This record gives sequence, C-alpha cells and structure tokens, in this order.
Amino acid sequence: MNTAIPYITDDFIENNCHFNDLVEALKDGFSNSAIEVPMRHHHDFHNPDEDKDSTLLLMPAFNPGKELGVKIVTVSPNNGKYNLPAIQGMYLYLDAHKGYIKAILDAKSLTAKRTAAASALASSYLSRKDSSSLLILGTGALSINLIKAHCSVRPITTVYVWGRSFEKAQRICDALKAESFTCTAIAKIEDKIAEVAIICAATLSATPLVFGEFLKKGQHLDLVGAYKKNTREADDQAIIKSSVFVDTYQGGLKESGDIVIPLSSGILSKESIKADLFELCSTTKLGRTSDSEITLFKSVGHALEDLVAASYFYSLFQNKKSTLF
Repeated sequence: MNTAIPYITDDFIENNCHFNDLVEALKDGFSNSAIEVPMRHHHDFHNPDEDKDSTLLLMPAFNPGKELGVKIVTVSPNNGKYNLPAIQGMYLYLDAHKGYIKAILDAKSLTAKRTAAASALASSYLSRKDSSSLLILGTGALSINLIKAHCSVRPITTVYVWGRSFEKAQRICDALKAESFTCTAIAKIEDKIAEVAIICAATLSATPLVFGEFLKKGQHLDLVGAYKKNTREADDQAIIKSSVFVDTYQGGLKESGDIVIPLSSGILSKESIKADLFELCSTTKLGRTSDSEITLFKSVGHALEDLVAASYFYSLFQNKKSTLF
C-alpha cells in the first residue's frame, strides 16, 4: 500500500484556482459555526543579517470529526532584494478523526489565494455592485491574485497598479494582458485614487499610503498589508470617513496598526466597527447600506481561510488524481 503523503505544490494551486469557487467556499466556511479557530501564535524574531525583525506565524483550525490543519509561516520583509516572496511556509492538512496527515500544501500560493479570496468575499458585501475600476497598491505576490479575485465578484474593466518600482508595476500589467480588463501602471497614487471604485492596498509599508483626503463617496477600501501593530496603510482621516469592517474581531482588533493605532488614540472604537466576515456571511449584520458610503475592510488573515482553502485544493487534487487511473 502506498502511504506517501500527498504534496500539493504551488504550481498545482496556481493552475487550479477558480476564485468564484474559492470565494463561495470561504463564504460557507465563515457561515459554519462548527469550525474552531484558536488565536494564532505571532512571534517576531530578530533577523541580524537584515537588522529588521522577521515573524513566525502558527495558525491552527479544527472542523471537529472532519478535518484540521495548521499553517507554519515566516514573514521576512526584506526578501524582495533576494527575489524571494516575503511569505514562506507549509500547510499540514489532517484528518480530524484519526489524526493522520492527509496532505502537505505549499503555503505561499495557498496564502495568496485565500487572502485574495477573502478580500473578494468582503468586497461582495461592501463594494458597490457596479464597481468597474480598481487600484492596487503593491507589486508583491498578492497583487495579481487580488486583481483576479476582485474581478471575480465585480464587473471590473479598468485596473491601475502602483508600486515603489514602476517597472514592477508594469510587469504585473504585462502579465495580465490577456485578461478582459485593461491594466495600467501608474507613478503616483494621487493620480487615480479619487477616481476608482475599489482601492486595494497590499504592501509592507510601515506608514500610510492611503490618505482620507483623497477618498470619495461610494468607494471601497481593502487593506491587506500592515500586519504588525505599529504599521498601517491608511491614515486616521481614512478611518474617520469610512464604515470599518474586519475579517475577524479575534485578529483584526489586535494585530494590525490600521486598527490598533486608531483604537489606541480614540479615533476608532470597538463598538463602531460594523461587522466581521462571520457576521456578514451569516447575514446577522449588514455590509454596505448606501451607494454614498465609504467602506473599509481590514484583513489580517485567519486560520479558517487556510483550512477552507486547503480542503478546496485537496479536493481538486484528489479529483485530478482519480482521472489519471
């Protein structure tokens, strides 16, 4: 009997992801009260060669009697200079009844896909249904995934990409030439930020890139970067002008400066945060309530997303394998 543990690679995940399906799977997951998610372990550790901390994340989740998993991830902010992704890791996907490992998945693509799908899921509740334009801030591994995910839930025809390197922004646009939307690299955020329906920030910036003075009625702001308490992608004015939503209260209120700093200063209160994805997906709370409302979604990631995505890709992998025999 072959007892080898299946290994699901980044290539498989990249080539077999359909964001419409993954978004629906996440919607079902956030509606499933049986899934248990402990607070993730978040450990910063010194990285002497870079003179900048790296981070170790351990993210478990359990669907009792069915499946469980844990993601082991490192975040090394300076990896760009080595032409490596900032996020590295593996996901262990297990049987929750007998405890054996069902599969090991590369965490880089798994994380990128589930993060992008979570943003798209939030957008399906928070952006205007007629949103046709998108501005992406950041040129990392998440950027193309976020573009495709957002386009899977809204009729987007125009995409703009900004990065600290214009050349990297242009490379993203070049990689998306065959898509149904136009994609244009821009040199300054201010050139387009007031014109687009959706603004998505996925950077490692320690200081704000999105300033509330530029935001217009009806926009949706998706904040994906700023994963530490002392870093943020949007300023106080953006928070003040927006209806604020988070992926989960568990992590969203504690892990990112985009929420922690305004809470600490009194700019934002816990009570004023409108809803998290559990409440949106279970329809216990509303998302956007008017076309003029500015909505802001802060994502820090959640282990439920990893478990749902691992289950999704494991099923695809098993189906593909069965067709070979």
